[in-house]
Amino acid sequence: MTVRRALALALFPVACGWALAATPAAQEPARGSAAGASPHQQVRGRTPDGHPDFQGVWANNTVTPLQRPKQWEGKLRLTDAEIADLQKFAAQIVENDGDAQFGDGLILAVLDRKTNPTSYDPGTGNYNQFWLVDRDWHDRRTALITNPPDGRIPPMTPDAQKRRATEIEHRKTHAFEDPEVFPAGERCVNFGLPRLQAGYNSYLQIVQAPGYVTIMNEMAHDARIIPLDGRPHLDGSLRTWNGDSRGHWEGDTLVIDTTNFSAKSDFMGSHENLHLTERITRADADTLNYEFTIDDPTTWTARWTAMVPMKLKNEMIFEYACHEGNDAIPDMLRGHRYEEREAAKTTSKPR
Repeated sequence: MTVRRALALALFPVACGWALAATPAAQEPARGSAAGASPHQQVRGRTPDGHPDFQGVWANNTVTPLQRPKQWEGKLRLTDAEIADLQKFAAQIVENDGDAQFGDGLILAVLDRKTNPTSYDPGTGNYNQFWLVDRDWHDRRTALITNPPDGRIPPMTPDAQKRRATEIEHRKTHAFEDPEVFPAGERCVNFGLPRLQAGYNSYLQIVQAPGYVTIMNEMAHDARIIPLDGRPHLDGSLRTWNGDSRGHWEGDTLVIDTTNFSAKSDFMGSHENLHLTERITRADADTLNYEFTIDDPTTWTARWTAMVPMKLKNEMIFEYACHEGNDAIPDMLRGHRYEEREAAKTTSKPR
């Protein structure tokens, strides 16, 4: 049993006991709040030490894209009529048995008016949109990015552009030679922080205990056990896939500061120099506002911030068994070995 799993098992019963100890009074609005006050002005549940209760299963199934598309340039929010039109067109993609559209792919296909979009992998195709979870349309914003104001990720630095181009080119020519060259997610090793892809195993579970909060991502069952006692970060020489997280409360907002990412970690081209700041606030009974700021001056010319509205789900998270029955990498390696043998036959023929 790993240290992480042992800690998770030790904290889970404590957190569950703490949650059960909350009285009905803890679920009532704060004193002085009007009966007709908006959800943003009410206390929707607190732990015994007075902090907001975030415990539960939450999902990022929003259809709102990370970056503002060109079609919505300069537009911050959509009207109800515009949302209804988009939903009507999105339904056609499901009805037409179109290829699965992950993350921002669905809304971009809708904006491009593609009723039967193809897969990002035209060589082998993909399963269809029918098998993906229904998306949430409650967010009227045109981008998750809140800063810069244009809703776009700042440009990469010149050095980062060269680094990224080298990485991509290396994968093009050597991707199937060695399993170590495959992306970490494809190898079921790690899916990185923050997890942004909506609508595909995008659930997380939050458990709170005295002095700790645990966030478990469905993909791929990574449990971040975050201390809230003010301890310093680990020594800079100690680095992990998901970095070293430390949390604290600022009023009703949980702030999580994460550094010490591994050089093998990869968030959109950012590696060991990534500094991630997350801010979690309960907007209402069924919504968590998950805001994160990305700061890596070796990768981007400016820091940037996005906010994802997470919806409460009365569901369970089941094991994301990425490795079991995963024949993709062995098959790709065997295919490349075949190509190498065929290439060798061609070069060995006498002229």
